[in-house]
Amino acid sequence: MTASPPQPTYTATLLSGDGIGPEIMAVGVDVLKAVAQKFGFSWNFQAAPIGGSAYAASGHPLPDETLQLCRQSDAVYLAAVGDFKYDTLPAHLRPEQALLGLRAGLGLFANLRPVQIFPQLIDASTLKREAIEDIDLMVVRELTGGIYFGKPKGIFQQENGIQRGVNTMAYLDSEVDRIGKVAFELAMKRDRKLCSVDKANVLDVSQLWRQQMTKLAADYPAVELSHMYVDNAAMQLVRWPKQFDVIVTGNLFGDILSDEASMLTGSIGMLPSASLGTEGPGLFEPVHGSAPDIAGLDKANPIAQVLSGAMMLRYGLDRPDAARCIEGAVEQVLEQGYRTGDIASEGTQVVGCREMGDRLLTAIDRQT
Repeated sequence: MTASPPQPTYTATLLSGDGIGPEIMAVGVDVLKAVAQKFGFSWNFQAAPIGGSAYAASGHPLPDETLQLCRQSDAVYLAAVGDFKYDTLPAHLRPEQALLGLRAGLGLFANLRPVQIFPQLIDASTLKREAIEDIDLMVVRELTGGIYFGKPKGIFQQENGIQRGVNTMAYLDSEVDRIGKVAFELAMKRDRKLCSVDKANVLDVSQLWRQQMTKLAADYPAVELSHMYVDNAAMQLVRWPKQFDVIVTGNLFGDILSDEASMLTGSIGMLPSASLGTEGPGLFEPVHGSAPDIAGLDKANPIAQVLSGAMMLRYGLDRPDAARCIEGAVEQVLEQGYRTGDIASEGTQVVGCREMGDRLLTAIDRQT
């Protein structure tokens, strides 16, 4: 009798963070446990502090111990960081700085943000049905370069007593090539259309960006490459978003455009993201923030957290079977009419964060 192969075990570092983070993380972990049982693998979860909660405990938003645990993992699962009560801290100690440190410390240079509307939520969007129906696009944002990391940076005192704030937007050609290859490869697996967004009519750094993207296009003749200025791209995303398949852009522009794109679906609470490097674990997190104003009230929407878990399974652990199960469960629960408050509409049943999680677990159990 042939022995059954051993079940694979995946190590994931859990970073609940601040605000609604612990609530949505609890739902996300329950969902991951459920699909693991269903598909014959197991988890080794290890929790670590980050953000404001880490600062309160250790005096730093990204303790060395947290980063080390992340580096030793197969994947990193993050909820949210940030809280109003830490807004007066020096910039390098604010909770949000943990995200920059985590991306840099893990070498995560490519952020993938899918924007796909569930048919059940079309009327939750502020845009007309005909503009957003069947939207399926991907924003690829460069994460570890650009204006957030460029130097010099800071607030400088000049001789005349005037203060001058400086940030530097800078990219190496190799950094543009690296993110460009990720975007072209994704486009090859989708509809083979790639729009590179820049501000090459004004910025020298964008002229380099456009130059490198154009060079890369020669290696991907099957992909239709277009270029668009960021201000026009912002307008086109709300005018006719279905014209886009894959969008690739730099750190600052990607930060803005991906949040704008998220609202096409009706709520930022619905969208997951993945941050990947060339090696080591990826980081998987919802696009939304920590929403400290509703923390502890059971009002948070956990679906983006749950779908981030699906991206972790698909892109980080090569388990598309389990990812599809989660995505199918989300669609099933929405089809049944259950909504958290941010996506509720007339005729739907409003539930809290915890009950939404319970409904998802039931749907997973019923998946075939």
